[in-house]
Amino acid sequence: MVDYVRSEYEKASLRQACMIFNLSTSVYRYSAKKKQDDDLIHGELVSLAEKRPTWGFWKMYYRIRLDGWRINHKRVYRLYREARLNMRRRTRKRVPKRIKQPLLQPLQPNLSWSMDFMRDSLFMGRPFRAFNVIDDYNREALNITLAKSITSKKVIEELEQLIQWRGKPERIRVDNGPEFIADALREWCEHKNQNIELVFIEKGKPSQNGYIERFNKTYREDVLDSYLFEDIEYARELTKDWIWTYNNERPHESLNNLTPRLFLLKYGKLHNPQIPDEFPTFQQDNTIKEKESLFLNVAK
Repeated sequence: MVDYVRSEYEKASLRQACMIFNLSTSVYRYSAKKKQDDDLIHGELVSLAEKRPTWGFWKMYYRIRLDGWRINHKRVYRLYREARLNMRRRTRKRVPKRIKQPLLQPLQPNLSWSMDFMRDSLFMGRPFRAFNVIDDYNREALNITLAKSITSKKVIEELEQLIQWRGKPERIRVDNGPEFIADALREWCEHKNQNIELVFIEKGKPSQNGYIERFNKTYREDVLDSYLFEDIEYARELTKDWIWTYNNERPHESLNNLTPRLFLLKYGKLHNPQIPDEFPTFQQDNTIKEKESLFLNVAK
C-alpha cells in the first residue's frame, strides 16, 4: 500500500506514506531473514530420527545441546514440527504370550464355549461381520449375530442375552482379535457374578480353536458362499433357518453321526425331551415338528 501511494503521488515521501496507514518505517523496511542454522538443525533432527526412531523431542533436544548447539528449545520444537517428526507412530497392541491349551471335548454342556468372527459382504459390496458362539460339548450353534460392526460392547450384550436362557459357561475359548483382548470384555468376565475364564489361543494358531473354525467352514459353505444378500436382514433370515437345521437335522461325524440336539438329549443334561426347560437349546420349540427348510423354498 505504501508503494502504491508513492508511485501514484510522486511528491509523497516514504515517511508521509507510512503515516497514512499508521505504519512504522522500520516495519516497512523489515525483511525476514532465515537463520542459516535452521537448515543445519533441521538436518540434525531428521538424522537423529532416522538413527533413533524411538527418541522423542526432548531426547533429541538435549542431544543437540550436548553437541554444542546453544539454542532455545522453542526454536528446536518449531523445526521439529516442520519436519513432521511429532506425528504419532501407530504401533500394534502387544499381546502377552499365550499358553497352549489342549483342544478336548468337555464332559458336559456349558463347560467350554468357543467364539469367533467371520466377514462377508452384501450384493452391493458393503461388508458385514458374523459373531459366532458354539458349545464345545455338542458343537451346538448358540448364537450367530450379523451386523455391519460388532464391538466388544456388542459382544458383551450378546453374551449376556445368551447366558439368560442358556446358563453361564466356565470358560470361553477365543483368538487374539481386538474385540476379545479388549479391557471391557476382560473386566466383564472377571466380574464376581460372571467369573468366566477367557482362554486365548496362541497367536497364529487357529487350529487351537478347531471347534469354532470347523463350524465357520460349514456356515460359510452352506450360507455365506451359497447366496447373494441384498440386505443384512435377508442374511439374518437365512442364518436363523440354517442354525435350526444345523442343530436339529444335520448329523455330525464327531458326535457319532447324531445332531447336536440329539447328542445333548442322549448324553447331555437334558435326558427327558418332555421337559424342555431342564436344559434349553437354541430355537427349541416342541410345537414345531417337521418344518420345511427355508433353503428348500429358495431352491424351488
